[in-house]
Amino acid sequence: MNSKNDRQTTQQERIDSLLSDQGINLTRQRRVIADTLFARNQHLTADQLFEMVKQAGARVSKATVYNTLGLFVKKGLVREIFIDANRTFYDSNTSHHHHFYNVDTGDLIDIKERLAPHFVNHELPAGTAMDVVDLVIRVRNSHP
Repeated sequence: MNSKNDRQTTQQERIDSLLSDQGINLTRQRRVIADTLFARNQHLTADQLFEMVKQAGARVSKATVYNTLGLFVKKGLVREIFIDANRTFYDSNTSHHHHFYNVDTGDLIDIKERLAPHFVNHELPAGTAMDVVDLVIRVRNSHP
């Protein structure tokens, strides 16, 4: 029996466990934000998430969305992807991966292949080791 209600309950249990494992107090607002954000692997700005939560009928302030995203980033539940001073995406896929950013459409897209950062190893400052490479490749639509 694989009804929609069973899938929703399983999803809610997974989210409850995810948040409680990180010591996050589960409020009604955090639940609706988490339910929306973790529904699938996706890249959302705080404003996009706020609009989605509002469209779902939830009463959550924009400040609560921003504060919750900050908490989720701090706890390692989402990745913060800085595009520029005015645009930050929150990625619900926390596995190590890189992105294409289409400057014409504003879409952030996962790069499926893991790019090896060998080109950086020999340039590291003395006494340091590579921690992580976050790569965003900016692309434009081709014009025929």
